[in-house]
Amino acid sequence: MTEIVGKVVPIKLEDEMKKSFLDYSMSVIVSRALPDVRDGLKPVHRRILYTLHETGRTPEKPYSKSAGLVGDVMGRYHPHGDAAIYDAIVRLVQNFSSRYPLIDGHGNFGSIDGDPAAAMRYTELRMAKITTHILSDIEKNTVDFKPNYDDKREEPIVLPARVPNLLVNGSSGIAVGMATNIPPHNLGEVVDATIMMIDDPTVSTEDLMKVIKGPDFPTGGLIMGRDGIRQAYLTGRGSVVMRAKTRIEKMNGGKMRILVHEIPYQVNKSRLLERIADLVRDKRIDGITDLRDESDRKGMQIVIELRRDANPQVILNQLFKQTQLQDTFGVILLALVDGVPKVLNLRDMIYYYLEHQKDVIVRRTRYDLEKAEARAHILEGLRIAIDHIDRIIEIIRSSPTEEQARPRLMSEFSLSEKQAQAILDMRLKRLAGLEREKIEEEYQSLLNDIAYYNAVLNSEKMVLDIIRKEIIEIKTKFADERRSEITAAGGAFDIEDLIAEEDAVITITHNGYIKRLPVHTYKAQHRGGRGVTGMGTKDDDFVELLFITTTHHNLLFFTNRGKVYRLKAHEIPEASRTAKGTAIVNLLAISGEPYSLVITMLEARCDMSHKVECVSEEKITAVFPVKDYDPDHYLFMATRNGVVKKTPVQDYDRSRKDGIIALNLDDGDELFSVKMTDGQSDILLVTNKGMAVRFNEADVRTMGRVARGVKGIDLSDDDQLTALEIVKDDDDLLMITESGMGKRTSLSEYRKQRRGGKGIMVMRLTDRTGLMAGVRVVRSGDEVMVISAEGVIIRLIVDEISKLSRMTQGVNIMRMSQDDKVVALARVAMKEEEV
Repeated sequence: MTEIVGKVVPIKLEDEMKKSFLDYSMSVIVSRALPDVRDGLKPVHRRILYTLHETGRTPEKPYSKSAGLVGDVMGRYHPHGDAAIYDAIVRLVQNFSSRYPLIDGHGNFGSIDGDPAAAMRYTELRMAKITTHILSDIEKNTVDFKPNYDDKREEPIVLPARVPNLLVNGSSGIAVGMATNIPPHNLGEVVDATIMMIDDPTVSTEDLMKVIKGPDFPTGGLIMGRDGIRQAYLTGRGSVVMRAKTRIEKMNGGKMRILVHEIPYQVNKSRLLERIADLVRDKRIDGITDLRDESDRKGMQIVIELRRDANPQVILNQLFKQTQLQDTFGVILLALVDGVPKVLNLRDMIYYYLEHQKDVIVRRTRYDLEKAEARAHILEGLRIAIDHIDRIIEIIRSSPTEEQARPRLMSEFSLSEKQAQAILDMRLKRLAGLEREKIEEEYQSLLNDIAYYNAVLNSEKMVLDIIRKEIIEIKTKFADERRSEITAAGGAFDIEDLIAEEDAVITITHNGYIKRLPVHTYKAQHRGGRGVTGMGTKDDDFVELLFITTTHHNLLFFTNRGKVYRLKAHEIPEASRTAKGTAIVNLLAISGEPYSLVITMLEARCDMSHKVECVSEEKITAVFPVKDYDPDHYLFMATRNGVVKKTPVQDYDRSRKDGIIALNLDDGDELFSVKMTDGQSDILLVTNKGMAVRFNEADVRTMGRVARGVKGIDLSDDDQLTALEIVKDDDDLLMITESGMGKRTSLSEYRKQRRGGKGIMVMRLTDRTGLMAGVRVVRSGDEVMVISAEGVIIRLIVDEISKLSRMTQGVNIMRMSQDDKVVALARVAMKEEEV
C-alpha cells in the first residue's frame, strides 16, 4: 500500500461539485459564449481582431494565409484548438452571416448552401476596413489589458470599438443556463439612434424605435410586423418573423411560377430546397411541377414552377407554413455588463455603448495630453538651450563625461533630467535658423493642443461632440441601404391561407353521404338534356341536397331537431364526380339511427298522423354557408309546419362538437330551411301543394337563438313547406315538380300579404306533374342544377326555360326515366364559361 504524502483535506462531494460547476459556468459565460456590451465581441473574436492588428494584417496590406492567423491567435492568446478559431474567422468573413464582415477574405469561405469553407491553408485574409475603427487608438491606453494565458503577453479586455458592433453585427451564443441571440442592424440607423441619445440623454426606447426600424439581416428578406420587434426592444426578449422575398410570375402557356430572391437569415438554402422537394414527393404540397436553383454571382433565384390549375398564392402560403421560407428569430438581448450577464433593452444597449465611447475618448485624450505635455516639456528645454547655446557648449566641452555634464546643465538652467538629456542628444543642425523656428512652432502648437485636451477632459459635451463626429464619419464611409423590408404582420396562418378559395359544389345524399367537388365539374347544357351522372348511388340512395359555396365558408348544418353544427367547407373531403362521398356521421356528432340523415324534400313525407315518430331521429334538413357573422344580418328559419323565426346571425358564431340549439320545436315539427337576410327582405314560403305566401320579414320580430318562432303560413292538414326564398319584384321564381315539369314566373305576380295566411297558388298541380319538388329565385343569366333521385344532374341556363304566368302548368324541363323523380333544384351562384 502506497503512503499518502502531504495533507489530506476532507471535503463534501456536494460542495466540490457546486464549486466546480459554478467555476465552469462562469468561465463559459464570461470567457466564451457571451459578448461584451461595449464592443459586441466574444473573447475569441476579440483575440482574432487584436492579432490582426498586432501582426499588421491591415486592409492596405496583401492577403495572408488564414493558417498563419490561426497559428498566431492560438499561440498568443487562444490555446483552444485551431478548428474553433478558424470557424470563428470564417463567420467573420461570410457576408451572409455578418451584416458588416470584420475580416476581408480571399478564397472559399463557404456558402449560404451550407458548403464548408476550404481548409485554412488554402484561404487568405486581412482586416476589413471597418475593423480599423473597432481597433483604432488601442495603443493610446484607451482600454485595459490583462495577461494572456501564459503571462508572456497582454491582451485587451475590450476593444475601443468606435463602431457600435453589438447592434450592427449582432451575436449569438449558448452559455450555461442562459443564451443570447442579438439580431444584426443597419449601421446608419444605429448611428442615427446614437446621435439621438447624444442630443437627448433622456430619450426613451419608444423614441429610439422611430429611428431603428428593426433588425436588418444580411440575407435581406421580409420582417412580418413590428409587434415582435417592439417587444424585443422594450423588454429584451421577443420574436421576429422572417419571410423570404418572393415574386409570382406568369409563364408561357398560362402556367405560373414562384421566384425566391432572398431567404430568411441563417437558413440553409440547400436544405430549404430539399425540404420543398420532400413535401412535393410526399404530396403534402400539391401543384409544384419543377424546382430548381438558378442562383449565381449576380444574386439568388429559386424557381418553383406550378401546375396550370394550381393557385400560386395558396402554394406560397403552404411553403411559408411548412418550410423555412418563413422562419422565426428569437431575440434575446443578453450581454455582459461589467462582467455580469444582463438582459438589456434597446436603450440600454446604446447607453452602454455611449458610456464606453466616453471612457475611450477620455482615456485617449488623457494619453494625448500626457504625450503633448511631455513633448512640450522637452521643447521648453530645447528653447532654453538655443537661447544660451554658447554656455551650453562650454559646459559640455568642459565636462569629461555625459554623466558629469547632465547635472551641471540641470543646476545652472533649472532643467529636468529629461530636458538635460534632450539637450545632450540635440544635433548641431538644430541650431540653424529654420530649425529654431520649427521648434517654436511645434511648441506653440503643443500649447494649443494641451489647452484643447484639458478642455475636453473638463467638458462632457465636448466628449460627446467628438463621439458624434467620429460615428458620423463611420456612417458616411460604411452605411448602406436597409436590406430587410419590414411589412405588415402576417400572423399565424389560418387553414384558409393554405387552401385556395374557390367555388365548390356540396352534395348530400339521402343515406348521409357528403362530398365536395369543383363547380366546373358539370357542363352547362340546353333545356331537355339528359344530364350527366353527378354521383354513383346505391338503389336505396339518392341526392337530397346540393348547393354552391366556397371552400372558405363556414357550413352550418341545421337538423330536424332544431340543432346546428358547424364545419368549414374545406373540411368536407373532395371526391370525384361519380364517387359517393364520405358518410356525414364521420364529420358531425349527430345522433340517431339509421344513417339516413336527410329528409327528402319531395317524397311523401310521413304519415301526418304519426309526426312524432317521423322526427324521432336527428337528420340534416338544411345546410347554410356563412362567410362572416355580420351583426346586421339575420338567419331566417322555417319549419315543415309553417313556423318561422328570425335571429341575428352572430348568435350562431359558436361551435360545439355536439351542436348548439338553433330553435325550439313543437312536438312533431321539424326545421327544414334557413336563409340569411338583412332584416328588411321579402320572404316567400311555398308549400308541397303549390301554395305560397309573400310577406316582409319585418312582420317577424327578432328572437333569441332558442326561441320557438311564429306562424308563417296557414297549412292544410296534409300539406308541408317545401321552399323558403328571399324575393324581389325584379326576380323570377323558377319551380319544378317531381315529374320534371317547371316554369319561370315573375315575382311581381305574387302580392305581399301578412304572414300567417293561406297564400295563393304558384302552379296548377296534377297527378301528371306530381308535387312541388323545388323552388328557387333566379335572374336572367343564372344557371341552375336539377337533381333526380337516381343521382342524375343537369345544368341549365334559366333564360332557356319558358317564362309563364302563375296559374299555368309549365313545360318539360328535365326528361325523367321511369320511377325516377326530381328531388332538388339549386341555383349556381356565378356565371361560368362552358366547358
